[in-house]
Amino acid sequence: MEVVPLLNEKGDYEVVIKNVKQAVKVSWEESVKLWKIATPLVINILCQYATGFVATVFLGHLGELQLSAVVLSTGVISGFTFGVLLGMGSALETLCGQAYGAGQLKMLGTYMQRSWIVLLLSALFLLPFYILAAPILKLLGQDHDIANLAGTFTILTIPQLFSLAISHPAQKFLQAQSKVNVLAWIGFITLIEHIFLLWLFISVFDWGLVGVASAFNVTSWVTALAQLGYVLGWCKDAGSGFSWAAFNEIWAFLRLSVGSSVMICLETWYMMAITLLAGHLNNAVLAVGSLSICTNITGIQSMIFSGVRYAVSVRVSNELGLQHPRAAKFSVYVTILQSLFIGLFCMFLLFVAGDKIISIYTNSDELHQAVAKLAWLLDLSMLLNSVQPVISGVAVGVGWQGSVGYINLACFYLFGLPLGYILGYVADFGVMGIWGGMIAGTALQTLILVFLVYRTNWTTEVEETNSRIRRWGGQDNKADKMDDY
Repeated sequence: MEVVPLLNEKGDYEVVIKNVKQAVKVSWEESVKLWKIATPLVINILCQYATGFVATVFLGHLGELQLSAVVLSTGVISGFTFGVLLGMGSALETLCGQAYGAGQLKMLGTYMQRSWIVLLLSALFLLPFYILAAPILKLLGQDHDIANLAGTFTILTIPQLFSLAISHPAQKFLQAQSKVNVLAWIGFITLIEHIFLLWLFISVFDWGLVGVASAFNVTSWVTALAQLGYVLGWCKDAGSGFSWAAFNEIWAFLRLSVGSSVMICLETWYMMAITLLAGHLNNAVLAVGSLSICTNITGIQSMIFSGVRYAVSVRVSNELGLQHPRAAKFSVYVTILQSLFIGLFCMFLLFVAGDKIISIYTNSDELHQAVAKLAWLLDLSMLLNSVQPVISGVAVGVGWQGSVGYINLACFYLFGLPLGYILGYVADFGVMGIWGGMIAGTALQTLILVFLVYRTNWTTEVEETNSRIRRWGGQDNKADKMDDY
């Protein structure tokens, strides 16, 4: 029997996998590579989530007003600015990942410095949202007492805003090189430090909201400085010293950063809009409460798939940089298939243990029944949320941010939101109609992106990657290629 090698002389997969055994081997190898990146990132994301959760526990002992003010500040103002900066930093997922795959190590440091410049300037433009937080929240119809206190807390957390402009690029820089274990360790250590600071500032020093803001500021800067220290100390081969080349192609970089930000923000704000719509229903308390439980459940799932999203972005961008079109394609297909199976497992888990899971969140029979009525939408949402982040990660890895931004705008805001409004208010289906319409928008976006991935010519994407690297300052220096490829 003829033995067909899985890899050709360039290290790329052969065009055709001859049998099931080879398909299993390729899938297993790709899965190992994917989860070696995804697992530490999931741990880091969980640690970041836990910092907010622990702060909420301490705030609960300060009073309802303080708790509401901080939740409003972090959910609206900080959430908005975090999404903008995270999105702009996501441009590095494309550029650093492709440059690393191509062996242009020096360009990684240049790209990171370029991102610092763009994000620090962006933070300055976002500063008025922090200073004017109270008037903005009042304009959005929030209670004045809560808005005033939230505005004060927001101003106290201004240092955190600028720390994000440092930490986001550094994190993407490390992700592109699969140096993700250090991110997990930094996330875990800063979580412990955050808990200690909250206890010290609130329980010992009795600083109240000032203590909470101080804990957030210190933790965010410790995270940023720890990542920066690792970059400067252990990543010197990637050009960690300052280079004036960081100012080259700054406008082209800004356009890609803005495209990345629009793509990410449109996805993030879309899910926030459903709560705003539900808040105007007749029985708003029950509607928002049931919806909050559902989104909390899907939020736990999304933390796992956020790690997978970043991992597949790294895998695709690295393989495109290495000029391995078929390896990039296999990575996409394997990740989508795995994610689909995980989504089906989550649906089965909810079907079997849904009542017990709901009971964790509420003792109210009325609220329990309201959530139970949304169970089939929750199942569908769990399935979509297992595939949609993966496709978004592929888009970032390839560099499709601008195109996906237009797709998100059309599917989410021209189709999903209006349909949700019509079903919820005009057809009087309430929260079920609002959520159903918005799920339809997500389903349409996912189908379009799956179709685009299916029709992608990966050889053309490799050529586009090479062109981008040459255009933005990369040199075709084969001596810089990594030994582990």
